[in-house]
Amino acid sequence: MPRGAYFRIAIVATLLFGARTLAAQSASAQNAIHDARANSPRTYLGFDVNEYPGDAALPALRQTFAFAGYWLNVPPGAKTDNWTGKRAAFFKHGFGFLVLFNGRLDRELKSESNASALGATDAAAAIAAARREEFPAATIIFLDQEEGGRLLPEQMSYVLAWVDALTTSGFRAGIYCSGMPSKERKSTIITANDIHGHEAQRKISYFVYNDACPPSPGCAYSQNPPSPANSGVPFAAIWQFAQSPRRRAFTRSCSASYNSDRNCYPPVNTATGISKRNAAIYLDLDSATSADPSSGR
Repeated sequence: MPRGAYFRIAIVATLLFGARTLAAQSASAQNAIHDARANSPRTYLGFDVNEYPGDAALPALRQTFAFAGYWLNVPPGAKTDNWTGKRAAFFKHGFGFLVLFNGRLDRELKSESNASALGATDAAAAIAAARREEFPAATIIFLDQEEGGRLLPEQMSYVLAWVDALTTSGFRAGIYCSGMPSKERKSTIITANDIHGHEAQRKISYFVYNDACPPSPGCAYSQNPPSPANSGVPFAAIWQFAQSPRRRAFTRSCSASYNSDRNCYPPVNTATGISKRNAAIYLDLDSATSADPSSGR
């Protein structure tokens, strides 16, 4: 065989070997991506809103959201509670539950002993409401702690007394609190971390808010929303990543995702039955590692 033919055969063999190697590497990379996606925890999109959205809106809302916030008492800033007796409607349409109880502001807590007594009293009210609404035993009820930063001694006494009284009843305790850094002299503190450091042997589930962009994507309606661990609180189970109305100081870089009136609304989609009327309900957006984050079904 001519010498040049040997060279040509060698070159072809080298090219074939290289092509096969690249194909194998590509397949390996694709398999690794697939495995990473398969092993990553699934996340679910939910919403919470102070005003009950109305029975007629629930079928359309369910097309977008896996779970919904459910208030057991008067929500923050509201004068009345119009959620009583609505659990069956949510259950019928397949919603998971994020059960909420509005807690006390610091101005209502006079001392640590008074705060502890109020915590126990409010826990009893939450338990009674949860039973009245027929939530099952072991449902997680989230205490709404609106004020951020490091909790004052009376605030911490209130929270821990509420948690202790609730858990002895057979329900489980959760906290809704800030997941955002707050300046404290020359350092910063995150409320969720502060409570987490005081919980001792207690088991508390965390629902944190952090609407700062980033890490928040703003008003985004992905069916695989950002993980609660991306909120800045790695142990969070639920993340409220968008609030209505948006807070300008934190949302400049994602302002375009909000409506012009600064609120988040359900997406209008005639294919899923979400009309402009239903989309007029402004709400906060949440992600969770469970489609039923309170285990309330």
